[in-house]
Amino acid sequence: MKVGCPKETVAGEQRVAMTPDSVRQIQKLGYDCVIQSGAGVAAGFDDAAYEEAGATVAKTAPSLWKQADIVVKVRGVTGAEKKNLRDGQTVISMFWPAQNPDLLDSFKAANTNAIAMDMVPRISRAQKMDVLSSMANIAGYRAVIESGNQFGRFFTGQITAAGKVPPAKVLVIGAGVAGLAAIGTATSLGAIVRAFDVRPEVAEQIESMGAEFLMLEFEEDGSGDGGYAKPASPEFIEKEMALFREQAPEIDIVITTALIPGRPAPKLWPAEMVGLMKPGSVVVDLAAEQGGNCDLTVADKIITSDNGVKIVGYTDFPSRMAAQSSTLYATNIRHMLDDLTPEKDGQITINMEDDVIRGATVVHAGDITFPPPAPKVQAIGKAPAAPKPVELTPEEKAAQEMEAHRKAGQRQFGMLVLGGLFMLLVGAYAPASFMQHFIVFALACFVGFQVIWNVSHALHTPLMAVTNAISGIIILGALLQVGSGNQIVMILAAISVLIATINIVGGFMVTRRMLAMFQKS
Repeated sequence: MKVGCPKETVAGEQRVAMTPDSVRQIQKLGYDCVIQSGAGVAAGFDDAAYEEAGATVAKTAPSLWKQADIVVKVRGVTGAEKKNLRDGQTVISMFWPAQNPDLLDSFKAANTNAIAMDMVPRISRAQKMDVLSSMANIAGYRAVIESGNQFGRFFTGQITAAGKVPPAKVLVIGAGVAGLAAIGTATSLGAIVRAFDVRPEVAEQIESMGAEFLMLEFEEDGSGDGGYAKPASPEFIEKEMALFREQAPEIDIVITTALIPGRPAPKLWPAEMVGLMKPGSVVVDLAAEQGGNCDLTVADKIITSDNGVKIVGYTDFPSRMAAQSSTLYATNIRHMLDDLTPEKDGQITINMEDDVIRGATVVHAGDITFPPPAPKVQAIGKAPAAPKPVELTPEEKAAQEMEAHRKAGQRQFGMLVLGGLFMLLVGAYAPASFMQHFIVFALACFVGFQVIWNVSHALHTPLMAVTNAISGIIILGALLQVGSGNQIVMILAAISVLIATINIVGGFMVTRRMLAMFQKS
C-alpha cells in the first residue's frame, strides 16, 4: 500500500503530515510513501529531502490522491478535496467530527475510512499518538514567545547602571498541556509566574515548575473526563472572578488556555479584567478558535483595548512553528500507522476491538462510527474518587493521640523487659569480660536506632559521612582481631572487614555524588 501526503490547502497552514524522518520509519512498516511537490517547503523540508528518504514526489494533488491508499493530512478534507475521495481509501487527519457532521457524510457517501487524530482517546497507551497534546505543547511555548514580542520589556528582572528592571509577572489560566508548557517557558525566561486551574490535583505540577498556584478556597472539584476540566458552578465562577480581580492590576501578561471538549471556550477573562490591567499589558488567548476565554478576543487578530492592553487571538500558534510542529505531528501519524499495521507488512488493519483505533475511527466501511464508546481502560488524569476521610473533633483527635502514646509505651516497656530477661540469661552463662562488651554493643545499637529513626528521611543520605566514621571504627577493631589464634574469631573478623569496607566505599561514593549535585560544572 502507498501512504500519500498532499499539500495543505487551508490558507496559512504551513505544517505537513509527513517529514523525511517519518518517511523512513513508515517504509519500515512495509509502505511506499508519496509526497506532493512542495508540501513540506513551508516547514523547511524540500522535495529533494523526501526523495533522499525514499519517497516518490507527485506533481499534483489529484495524482497523489489517485495513487495513495492511505492519505495523511494535518487539516481535515476541504470542499475541493472531497472529490478526490474514493472507495476503500483511508484518510488520517484532524477532523473535529463533532463540529463537522457534513464532512462525515461525505466520507460515508464515498465509502472512505476516516481516522481522526484529534479523537485519539487519552489513555496511557495512546500518548504516543496524542496529537492534541503535541500541538498544545507547542502552542503554550509559542504563546509565551508571542507575548514577549508584544510586551516589549524583559521577562527577567535586572539591575543595571541605568536602573532596576522588575521581572514580568505572568498569569497562566489553565494548567493542561499548553498551560504547563507556558509556565515552563515563562519561568525559564525569568518571569514571576502564577497559575490557576479548577482542578486542585495540578497544584503540585505547577509548583514543581517554579510557579505559584493560586488556590481558590472553594469546595468544588473541577476535574472532568479524560483529564479535562468540567463546567464550573455559578458560585465557583463568582469566587474565581474575585480572585482574578485581585490579580489583574499587577499582572503584565495573561495566557488563557481553558477549553472544555464539545463546548464553547469559557469566558474567564472578561472585559472588566482587561480594564483593570496596566497599559502595555498583554493577553494571549489560546482558546480563540473556540470563541476565546477573553471577551475582547478576535480570532486571528491582535487588538488593543481602550486602556492600552493588547489581546492576541491567533489560532495558528503550532503553524507558526511549522518545522517543530510537523516533526511531532508526523511522529504521531507514524505511531498510528504502526498500530494500524500489526504485521508490519504494509497492509492496513482497522481493528475496531482496539480502544485506540476504535476511538479515533469516525467513518468505517461506509458507516459513521462517531461518537465512539467509552474506552475500556481508564483515561489519563481520571483517577477513581477516593472516599473523603471523616473529620474528627479535637476531643477525638486528642483521645487518639493519647491511645497511640499509651500503646507505644506498652510496646517499649515490653521490649525492655524482654531485653532485661535476655541479658540475665546470657549473663548466667557468659564470662564477665564478654558481658561488658555485649552490654556496650546493645546500648550502641539502641542509641543508634533511636538517632537514625528520629531523623527525617531526606537527611539519611548526609548521614553517610557519620556511618563512614562508625565503619572506620568497626574495621579497626576487626583488623586487630584478624590475627587471633581462635579460628572462629578470625573468620568473624574477616567478615567484619569485608562488610565495613563495602559500607565505607559505598558511603563515600554516595556522598561524593550528593555533593556533586550542588557543584556548578
